[in-house]
Amino acid sequence: MRPENRTFSAMLVATVLAAGLAGWLGVEYGVHHKHGADLDSALHHELALSHDQDRKLDALEADFAAKRHVYEAQMRAANSDLATAMARDHAYGSSEQQAIERFHKAMMALQEETVRHVLAMRGVLTPDQARSFDAIVAKNLAGPSS
Repeated sequence: MRPENRTFSAMLVATVLAAGLAGWLGVEYGVHHKHGADLDSALHHELALSHDQDRKLDALEADFAAKRHVYEAQMRAANSDLATAMARDHAYGSSEQQAIERFHKAMMALQEETVRHVLAMRGVLTPDQARSFDAIVAKNLAGPSS
């Protein structure tokens, strides 16, 4: 392999890995830090939960954590396959497309599961607590105001 091709291949693989890592970290931050911290804080510190509500929410959190782990593993595997395909093919082809589709499918499933989880948490709350929770969720989904 010519030195120029070797350099290009190395840079391509590094770019794919960096992009995959950045995408995964973005999902991680968005799911865990931004929304998770605010919702957790609201639930456990601002909404005056009963012992029974705490117990039910802990069970929901444990169930969601297990599901989230599965989807995150699927996204990592798809990114790994994408990196391998790009290093092998040096072109956008069916292997690259399939890996991207698998990543998007897992990411969409995680987002859908997150919405179901948030709504399940809401179901544990009293009507007054739910109104406060709704405001926090809406603020988090809207993002920072421009």
